[in-house]
Amino acid sequence: MADKMLDAKGLNCPLPILRAKKTLKEVPAGGTLEILATDPGSVADFAAFCRTTGNELVESSSDGGVYRFVIKHVA
Repeated sequence: MADKMLDAKGLNCPLPILRAKKTLKEVPAGGTLEILATDPGSVADFAAFCRTTGNELVESSSDGGVYRFVIKHVA
């Protein structure tokens, strides 16, 4: 179970990333943030976000047009 959950369904780029960046600040170092999104571009966006911020993309999956990401907050 993630430490924090973000429902970004229905939002288009760049809003899921911007909301995730803001919410990640509320997650303790080593904690995880789970994000649900419907924007297909979010798959590439969250991979790039984790590469550039140093956070770890622990999980990425999709089910019926809903994309789920789990990001580990690295201090």
